[in-house]
Order: sequence, then structure tokens, then C-alpha cells
Amino acid sequence: MTNGQRSCALLLAALAAACDGPSAPTPAPASAVPDFSRLVTDERLQNAANEPDNWLTHGRTYLEQRHSPLTAINKDTLSRLAPAWHYEFDTYRGQEATPLVADGVLYTTTAWSKAYALNAATGELLWSFDPKVPGAAGAKACCDVNSRGPALYGDKLVIATLDGRLIALDRATGRQLWSTMTVDETKMYTITGAPRAVKNKIIIGNAGAEFGVRGYVSAYDADTGELAWRFYVVPGDPATGPDGAASDKALAEIAASTWFGRWYEMGGGGTPWDAIVYDTELDQLYVGTGNGSPWNRQHRSDGRGDNLFLASVLALDPDTGEYLWHYQQAPGESWDFTSTQPMILADLNLDGEERKVILHAPKNGFFYVLDRRTGKVLSAESFVPTYWATHVDLATGRPAITANAYYDDGAFVGSPTGLGAHNWSPMSYNPLTGLVYFRASRASMIYRTDPDFVFREGLNNSGIYRGPPSDEDRALNVARPPLSGSSLVAWDPVAGAPRWEIVGIGGGVLTTAANLLFQGRGVIAGELVAFDAVTGERLWSHETPNSMAPAPISYAVGGEQYIAVMAGRGFSGGNDADARARNPGRIFAFKLDGTATLPPGPGPAPPANPPEEVFPLATVAAGAEPYRVYCSRCHGGETHSLNIIPDLRRSAALTSAALWNNIVVDGALESNGMVGWSEFLTDRDAESIRAYVAAQALILQDTEKETR
Repeated sequence: MTNGQRSCALLLAALAAACDGPSAPTPAPASAVPDFSRLVTDERLQNAANEPDNWLTHGRTYLEQRHSPLTAINKDTLSRLAPAWHYEFDTYRGQEATPLVADGVLYTTTAWSKAYALNAATGELLWSFDPKVPGAAGAKACCDVNSRGPALYGDKLVIATLDGRLIALDRATGRQLWSTMTVDETKMYTITGAPRAVKNKIIIGNAGAEFGVRGYVSAYDADTGELAWRFYVVPGDPATGPDGAASDKALAEIAASTWFGRWYEMGGGGTPWDAIVYDTELDQLYVGTGNGSPWNRQHRSDGRGDNLFLASVLALDPDTGEYLWHYQQAPGESWDFTSTQPMILADLNLDGEERKVILHAPKNGFFYVLDRRTGKVLSAESFVPTYWATHVDLATGRPAITANAYYDDGAFVGSPTGLGAHNWSPMSYNPLTGLVYFRASRASMIYRTDPDFVFREGLNNSGIYRGPPSDEDRALNVARPPLSGSSLVAWDPVAGAPRWEIVGIGGGVLTTAANLLFQGRGVIAGELVAFDAVTGERLWSHETPNSMAPAPISYAVGGEQYIAVMAGRGFSGGNDADARARNPGRIFAFKLDGTATLPPGPGPAPPANPPEEVFPLATVAAGAEPYRVYCSRCHGGETHSLNIIPDLRRSAALTSAALWNNIVVDGALESNGMVGWSEFLTDRDAESIRAYVAAQALILQDTEKETR
């Protein structure tokens, strides 16, 4: 995932109103009493497909197809689908978790890595656990303080925390059983991905590439939390010798010769922050690896080399972490093309032969079908415009990279961008239709080497020029107009082409054996929509007060089928017109003939709040660059914000130089995620940022007057 510029996070979190708290649950029927007595064993996980009522692991089964065999909710009964219950969390930040369900209990995690156990039939709170993630850890996260869910194993619920811990909880009570720090706390590591439970081990990766870290994936003993093995994605400092890790042999014999320069002083990157999939049939673990640190290979590796194992799918032995094979999707990665996006395992008939495959749509815009045994690419077709490469050579597996794609001969218009043609949102494979469903995004940007780049640990290190557009940039955009747009794609992995496509902003997807496809859509408020998985016809929808970025799940309790989804957008950048009052995160559950009522959507955002001072134009201009470097990632590019993390143009602190300085420099709101930037910013710098934001607030105020 893009780990962009470190920023001013949560400037006014302390001034925000408290959330309303959990909604009152309805009484549970006798058949819906949660059962904690059955252990989540290896056998249960390996045979999760035989438990249609449960959702035991991240993708429902180890295949991670996110396809439910339940059919009570079908095209004939869909009109009766209505809210069954909802639960409201104590955070306004992004919700990205996939809940798990075992024997009537729904387990989930929220922003700030908090864990909840709810009655899956009623939404009644059974227990909650707060790992008390330090607020300062929020400044290490590229894209909000998200958590993508827990893992179930034995009698435990295992969560990964933003600040790098694995914590095992008693799944019946929420009591902490063990806790292990998985990262160097002095570095800019975070964890947002969901752990996986595999053969008495808990597997987890990490994030933080641009901030100067070296990525790795680790396995920990599920009983004790002790490290079992570790695989580093990129080589370390050659002068220090081997790491004593499972990756030593592969790094020395395969990867080391593909690196140049002094990358190890900048971390190198490669952080495996999301996709980890276990293949029970072949007993292999597949890990998607991240982007380079810095992005720009010219700064990272003297402009040379494939830089293994960046932007790759790695196959490892789950018992030892030993290297089995790899396939690199973006050699010499220079565009923030992570390969950490979700992977699906399936069996496909290709050219008359049954093949065990990985289905993968990473950031780079190609949909890959890989042989699970060897990593050989069987198919690779673009699903959005891919300016960086024209095609993938199936004989060699290498992309045909276009001229100047590495922007080593001037600026280059790239597509996709670091936001990804497909990012972390889960996709689904329906074995009945043979189609893969996922969100696809079109975007382009200008990549240009920053000639003044200096590596600074703790800040963004893309190595790409981010200053004001030049005449050359404007000419490039005229010649190749910027791309935009998002859609839901039904992809035929055998034909290597889309079957159908629906325009609109949506999140992850779920399919069911009733040939229904569920997706949450929207920006701030939203709607849960059911489509016909065969034709794409829109069949049903229900408005929700939150949009939904993660994928829904389906489960059954007491003979009733439910559709549940975490809701609440994170990351503040966006169109000012979509800005709303801050909205607490929630989980929504639907069933046939549900009788619950969802809360109303959020009201308008607070008005612009420009100070009365008139700032010198030079001071305003001086604030633009430090705002971009330190604030824009959380508070929005050029101050344009959805107000999820408070919109600084609307901030009460904007009218007080003393309060502003106390927050921005001194860190008065560090406990809420807004660190003080005294290491990098002076009082004068903070005031110039205030002047810049104030000027933008005046523009917003004028716009608001015009639209009244």
C-alpha cells in the first residue's frame, strides 16, 4: 500500500463530539445463544467450506474466494432483505475489517486495532478489547489507522495492532493471553493487515515502505507468541552479513544481484502489508510484497536492477518460511505498484487442462492467472489502461515496459498510479459463474524524478517531484488527458477479459450460491447493493449512513442467513462537495424480514472558519510546501477534505495562532494521533501553514456562499 507523506493527523479530534455509543440490541432467541465450546482447529479451518453458517477465516475458506454457499437470501426473497441490527463503534476513523463468525459469535476489529465480539444474531456486545495503541502510531500510518480484521485459532482471537503487536485474546472473554511486538518500534513500521492462522502459527506482515523500513513476513507460535520464522523481502546491508532468517539463502542467491547503490540506507521497502494466503492442497504460503523505498529506482538502486522481491508473489514453506518460488509483477518497481492486493485460489480449465491457479489483480493494472505449483504466469491481461507496460510476455513472464516508464529521461505520464488499478478492497470468485468480481479504478499521474531528493527517515521518500506543475506537465496532460473513474468489474479469468462492468464508487464484494453479488457503494453515506452475478443487473439496495469499503460477509444463525459489513470511510482526501459532519464507524447486519432501523446519515460539515488576520502573500505561499509534506496525506491534498479526519479549513484552531502552534509543533493532541512536528517544523513554519490553510478557508467560504 502506498505509504505516503507523513502528515498532521487528527488536528481537532479532541474537539469532536463523542459518538452515540452502541445501539440497543434486541433479545436473542434461544437458538442464537453464542457457543464458545468448539475450538477453531486446523481441521475446521481446512474444512471451512463444510461450515456454511460460519466465516472462520479472512476469505471464508483458505481459498479466499469470499463466496458463500448460503441461498436463503435469493432473487425470490431479496425484496424482504432488511436491517437486522447495527452496532456503533467509538471511532470516526476508517473501518476496513472482514469480520469472522464462529458458532453464533461475530468477531471484528476497528480503527485503532480494537477488538469486539458480538452476538451474530442480535449485535449484542459480548466483550471488547482496547490494545491502547499509542496515538503517535497514527502518524506512522500511510492511509488512516485501519485494521482489516482478526484471525481465529483454537480458543483464541488474534489481532494485529497498528503499532506492530500481535495479541492473542481468549475468544470467550476477551482476556489477553499473550502479546508479541513484531517490529522495531524505533522505525516507521505499522500493521493494518489481517493475520492468518496456519498450522499452529500466526502469519503477519507489516507496512511502512516509504518511511524507510525493510519489509518482512513472520510466523509466530499460536500458543506462545514466540517467533517461528521470518522472511525478509529485500536484502539488507551487505556489510552486516546474513540475517539468520529463512530468507538468507534466497536473498543471497536470487535477490542480491538485482540491487545496486545504497538502498539499505533507505530501507528498501517491500512491506507485505495485506495478502497472505495458505494453500492446503500444495501446503504452500503465498505472500504479496510491496513497493520500493523510495519509489524511484533511480534514487533507490542507481536506476538499475529488478530489485527482488519487490512487487512480487512469493511462495514459502509455511512450516519453515523457506523460499519455494516467486513471480515479480513489476520489475524495478518505480510506481508504487504493490502486489499486496488480495489473492484467490481456484481450479480452472485452461486450454483443456485443469490447473491450480492464483487469481490476482494488483495495483499495476494487469489481471494475472498464475500456476500455484510453479509461479508461471498463464495469463496477464490489462483491466485498465496501463501506460507503464503494453503487455506481459507469457514465455518469459516479464512485462513489456514502455519507453521512459522509469522516468529516467524526463517526466512520464503513468497509469495506473500509486492508488492502484485495484487496491486492498477484497474481491470474490464465484465458481458457479466462473467470474472474479472486484473494484477497478482508472487514474494517471506525472512521474518525475525529484532532483533535490534527500532521504529523511520518518517522512515520505518517494523520490518523485511533487511541486507546482510545470509547462511540461501541462503539455503532457494535454497530450494524454488525466484518467479518472471507478467501476465494478466482472472478469472472466479463462477468457482474460471483462464480462461486464458497472460504473460507480464501491468497496469489496461478496458472492453467494444464489448468484447474488453484494457490494457497499458511496463516498460518505452509502448503500448496500445486490447485483445479479451473471448479468450485473441491479436487483436490490438499502441506504446506509456510512459508505462501506470492505467486503460484506454472509453467515447463518438459528437457520437465518445474514449479510454483514463494516462501514465507515477512512482517509480524508476528496471532493469538498462530499464533505459531511464526522460519522462514527458501524457494522450493519441484514436478514430476511429484518425489523431494525439504521441511524440517519451525517449532516453537513461545519462551515469554513477563516481567521480575521490578513496574512502576507509570501507567508501564504511559504505554507504550501510544508502543508503538502506534513499535512496533506491525512487532511487532503491542497486542503480538499471530506472531513473524516478534520478539515483544517473548518477547524476551531485555525483562528488561534497559539492553539494551532500548540497542536502542530508541541503535539497537544498526540494521544489522538496528531503528533507534534517540532523535529521538523519551527513555530514560523507552523504559522506559514496556518496562513496557507486560512487562504484556502476563504476560498471555501466563498464557494459555500455561492452554493447556498
